[in-house]
This record gives sequence, structure tokens and C-alpha cells, in this order.
Amino acid sequence: MNPTRMGRLSGASTLFHKEVLRFWKVSFQTVAAPVLTAVLYLLIFGHVLEDHVRVYDGVGYTSFLIPGLVMMSVLQNAFANSSSSLIQSKITGNLVFLLVSPLSHWAWFAAYVGAAMVRGLFVGAGVMLVTLWFAPLRLEAPLWALAFAVLGAGMLGSLGLIAGLWAEKFDQLAAFQNFIIMPMTFLSGVFYSVHSLPSFWQGASHLNPFFYMIDGFRFGFFGVGDVNPWQSFAVVGGSFLIVSIIALRLLERGYKLRS
Repeated sequence: MNPTRMGRLSGASTLFHKEVLRFWKVSFQTVAAPVLTAVLYLLIFGHVLEDHVRVYDGVGYTSFLIPGLVMMSVLQNAFANSSSSLIQSKITGNLVFLLVSPLSHWAWFAAYVGAAMVRGLFVGAGVMLVTLWFAPLRLEAPLWALAFAVLGAGMLGSLGLIAGLWAEKFDQLAAFQNFIIMPMTFLSGVFYSVHSLPSFWQGASHLNPFFYMIDGFRFGFFGVGDVNPWQSFAVVGGSFLIVSIIALRLLERGYKLRS
């Protein structure tokens, strides 16, 4: 293998390792806290609505809720990892050490998005392990669940990279998260089936790619969803591809990295 290519691969793996260690060293905040938040959602919504809401035949509301909370945790934490890491490096000024390195934009992308996926999937696994104590959960199509978890984490990691590149201060990043990521997550069917909505809001939900991530992931557990899993896979896969291309182009141009 070309020594230059080996050096770049080594640099990418080193950056990836650094990004994983960054969130792992404060895992009480980055892993335990999101798991606790998801459990609180489950306790509140599950307790209040368990006897009043039926979505799928033979599936209790608490069981229905668990995959949605798992996927919501995956998405939010994948976004938070890449976006917060990049904006923090920009503000503190230590990003200069990466800019003088020979790393390509592909290496940056792989390291930041890869670490974001690790955090998102790790938190999601933690949420699932804890919430399984509260309701039975079957796994009808595990490959579908895994595919949507990985694609969803990758897409939100890429979107977090875009947000981190665009934002120049934490206020802007918070606005991106509060006015884009949070509404799209909560309006994606985490706590309800879109079939229970009026026709207008059903149509609006189908324009939200987060809905397809949640519904496809939930299909992996119950073998039933609001839309065909192949349709969800096509939407999520296409969205991931588009967001990744945008992130790579911005990295290649050095967008707001050298200002």
C-alpha cells in the first residue's frame, strides 16, 4: 500500500479514536443522561396511555413506544456528537491542528460521522436494554431494525457535521437543533402512529424523513408499520446519500473552517 495512503488511513483512525474518547470520557453525561431521559418518557407516556391507546393488534402501547424511543435516542445523540465536537473545536481554536494535517475531506467525514454513529448506536442499545424491563418486545425482522439504526445514525451524524460547519457559535447550533432536529424527531411518530392523525398531518408526516427511520426501525420489531419497509429504506437511504454528499462537499471546500 502507498505510504501516503497508509498515513491518511492512520490519521483518520486516530481522529475517529479521539472522537470516540471525547464522548466516552464523559459518558455519564453523553450516554447515561440520554438513557435516563428515554426511561422518563417511557414511564410518563406508557403509564398514562397504556390502557387508552392501541396501535397494532397484539402490541401494547408501551411496547410500541420502546422502538420509537430507542431510535429517537440514536438520532439525537448521533447529531449531537458530530455537531458539538466540530463547533467546540472551532470556538476553542484547536481545529487548526487538524487543518495543518494531511487528512482528506473523506477522512474527516469518516472519523466524525463514524464516531457519531458509535455514540448514537451505543445510547440506543442502552435505552433498549433498560426499557426492556417495562414491556415485552419481540424482534420479527432484526436486519431491518439494524439497517435503519445504522442509516439513521449515519444520516444524523452527517447532518450534525453540516450544522457544526455552518454554526459559528453555540447559539446557532442550539437553534439548528431546537427548530429543525427536535421538531422533526418528535413529529416522526415516536409517540403515535401517523394513521391516528388527520389526513393533512398524515401527508405532512410523509414528507419527514425521520418518520421513515422510526417506522422502518419499528417494523424490525413488530413486522408491521405505517408504510412498506422498502419505501422507508429508499427514502432513508436517499436522504443519507444526499446529506453525506453535501457534508463532503462542504468539507472539501473548507466551508467556515479557515475563517
